Amino acid sequence: MLCAISGESPQQPVASRKSGNVFERRLIEAYISENGTDPVNGEELTTDDLIELKQARAVKPRPPTLTSIPALLSTFQNEWDAIILETFQLKQQLAETRQELSTALYYNDSAQRVISRLQKERDDARDALSRVTVSGTNGMNGTHGDAMQVDDQGLSESVLARIEATQQKLSATRRKRPVPAEWATGETIATYEVKETIESSFTGAKALAVDFSGDFFLCGDSDGGMGIYDLKNGSFSTKSNLGAGAVLDGTWVRDKTAVATSSGAVVLALEGSAEQRWHQHAGAAMAVAAHPCGDILASVGVDKSYVLYDVQSGSVLTQVYTDSELTTVTFHPDGHLLASGTSSGSIKLYDVKTSQIAHTFPAAANAPISSLSFSENGTWLASAYDGQTSVTVWDLRKLSQLTSLEIGTAVSGIAWDYTGQYLAACGAGAVVVSAYDKKAKAWSEPLRKAVNAVDVQWGANAQSLVALTNEGAVDVLRA
Repeated sequence: MLCAISGESPQQPVASRKSGNVFERRLIEAYISENGTDPVNGEELTTDDLIELKQARAVKPRPPTLTSIPALLSTFQNEWDAIILETFQLKQQLAETRQELSTALYYNDSAQRVISRLQKERDDARDALSRVTVSGTNGMNGTHGDAMQVDDQGLSESVLARIEATQQKLSATRRKRPVPAEWATGETIATYEVKETIESSFTGAKALAVDFSGDFFLCGDSDGGMGIYDLKNGSFSTKSNLGAGAVLDGTWVRDKTAVATSSGAVVLALEGSAEQRWHQHAGAAMAVAAHPCGDILASVGVDKSYVLYDVQSGSVLTQVYTDSELTTVTFHPDGHLLASGTSSGSIKLYDVKTSQIAHTFPAAANAPISSLSFSENGTWLASAYDGQTSVTVWDLRKLSQLTSLEIGTAVSGIAWDYTGQYLAACGAGAVVVSAYDKKAKAWSEPLRKAVNAVDVQWGANAQSLVALTNEGAVDVLRA
């Protein structure tokens, strides 16, 4: 009589009422608890269906080698020797492992201490460099004078007068300004398709800047190259190399262009030829922005400071330090506020005239700010975060978050149109336009196109969208 499961003679035999097979009790009970069926025919089976069988208990004969006392003693001695030898080997391996672990922990602790000391020295050096900047000359050669400034300085009366006059002029007409008759409507924007694709060869370009007319677009490359795309002619009118490191951001200052570079230099150029170079940042200059008056330029950098420059005289107006690295910058349409994004995700609003913080918007995401854009009505500020798929819109009147627009792709660039009705956003997966209806007080999405873009800007009268792709091409979307 053999067990149907193990094939061996069972010690406690039982029989199944369903199949009549014989099993070892512990084996069939374990099988029933797991499966609930008979292992032979698969029928449902419980322990109540088992019948205990009685059989003569078989005694297994002892091996012939264990039939005498000397043989037993020899076997026990061999087993004892094997156990002692194995224990010795395990203790030896344990001692070696402990020694290796102790050495590894010592090396790791030493490395951590060295890294900590080097990081502290690096942070101290960065902080020292961020507090000492060298004033550049007005010439083209980029040499430096002997003058050094240790902290920010106030703006002159003439500069303050320019800022005040610009604010009064622009704010007086902003709310009463009607939407131009030739401006694109939501229905028109909904029909936009990629009509042109122009290769720029700027494969490392990260930002796109449009001039006041909406016809010329500035982009730069990671090798220091810069180009200006002419929307009307559908080609690049200017290409040059500024020789100041990778171009990280750019803007228009009236008919001139200004770029921020990885070397920390801010370069002002006319038709691709450098006219002015400033070296105020201790580290990379991350972004630049032009004041609405057209005579003041701002830049931010990893040295935790923003700098204001006088474009007319080529002088540095002030340098203001903060408590975190600054990643992007933009001016309020009236010119009285400067918004700067930080590496921690917060947004700092500065009063341009006093260089004091007016307000700080908390981080809406645990990521650096990648793009900022004021709406032309002057009441909203849109922000995008590195690697995040939504755009946050802040209300400057209530100093709170107005809404969060889900784009569906990691947003790298945003831009309001002139009327403040449409907000364009782009990323690796799409170019999306969100529209706000004042009457319904609701947001809609008139356009979503599968364009792989790193930045996007509006063309003249919002009749087109220009997107800079990851491959360095320029895509033009029109109706």
